[in-house]
Amino acid sequence: MKGIFLKRSFVLILIALNTACGVHIDEKKLLVKEIETIKNTFAPDKRTALFNLEVLDGPSGFTLVGETNLPLAIDTLNTILKEKGISVTNEIKILPTEELEGMTKAVINISAANLRSNPKHSAELATQATLGTVVNVLKKEGDWYLIQTPDKYLAWVDPGGIQLMNTQSIKNWIMADKIIYVNTYGHAFNSTEAEGRTSDIVAGSLLKLVSSDDEFYKVEFPDGRQSYILKSEAEEYNTWLSNLSFNTDSLVATSKTLMGVPYLWGGTSTKGVDCSGYTKTIYYLNGMVIPRDASQQVHAGKPIDSIADFSKLKKGDLLFFGRKATESTSEKVVHVGMWIGDNQFIHSSEMVRISSVDKNAPNYDAFNVGRYLRTKRLLNEQDPLLQNLNITMPITD
Repeated sequence: MKGIFLKRSFVLILIALNTACGVHIDEKKLLVKEIETIKNTFAPDKRTALFNLEVLDGPSGFTLVGETNLPLAIDTLNTILKEKGISVTNEIKILPTEELEGMTKAVINISAANLRSNPKHSAELATQATLGTVVNVLKKEGDWYLIQTPDKYLAWVDPGGIQLMNTQSIKNWIMADKIIYVNTYGHAFNSTEAEGRTSDIVAGSLLKLVSSDDEFYKVEFPDGRQSYILKSEAEEYNTWLSNLSFNTDSLVATSKTLMGVPYLWGGTSTKGVDCSGYTKTIYYLNGMVIPRDASQQVHAGKPIDSIADFSKLKKGDLLFFGRKATESTSEKVVHVGMWIGDNQFIHSSEMVRISSVDKNAPNYDAFNVGRYLRTKRLLNEQDPLLQNLNITMPITD
């Protein structure tokens, strides 16, 4: 009888353990599901939002670890978990990290900083940021910094590319009078004799204005270096802003100043551009910040055409190309160009060039016409993905 009793007790214990284990597994599945829902809501694009969480299952319960730059997403997750009665220990790191000691802003300190997909020089060139651009600094790994650009792109930069600043320093930089470099490419000099060079300069570069004379602007770099820029190659920033026309002819004129600039994967400066870096640069030089990649730009602005009726297009419209959706595959945007009229679009493909959609034209682009997807209009459109006149403003969310 004693053996039978022990056997029955052992079976009951196993049933209880299996039941508890089943409830535990179901609770973990629900927790993982809620995390995924929050990620899809707040951080659907990992290029512009960081939300990397993991659930650790220990003897004392669930622990959430990882990092994010979206505190609102974590607050929302905590609220949902509380409502569902799921208890967790929160060890999530909210960026920017405390290790930065308040230096959570920075200004690009060279003509065009190469921003990498990982914290090493051998990593893919993800994008670029030009001199004077204000960025958010999220964390440091080794000598590299994870930053977020005004178009919200996340990438890594080496210390030579930025000047770290605290809240007061960045406020001083933003409020200071500046000049914007408007030539395609040039140099800053260490004297008005224009002999010794301080740095190269690309279109769109911003520098603090110290003083000016008939021929030169005296300027200051983010790190305090002082130099001279020819007045014929730059404008006072506020004057430039007030003179922006926001019209199609201006976009076309700007686009043609970059003819022949080489294709560079990840490039967004006049040293080299990829296809979306080129359209981004055209709009940037006309006072607009648009999304970085073609697959992001396609979601901005107003739909114009998706059936290759090019008669609907206006100068400045963006044409998108790629793989059309099928029953088994989704659409994939891989290329973008800008309409310049006369059945032509300008784009970066091997170099910045002009192609035609007219079969009888000598520059007819059969390849891209064959993979045409749609056209969007960004100029003067109200869209949260488009920023007007905020080139130097830091990201705060």
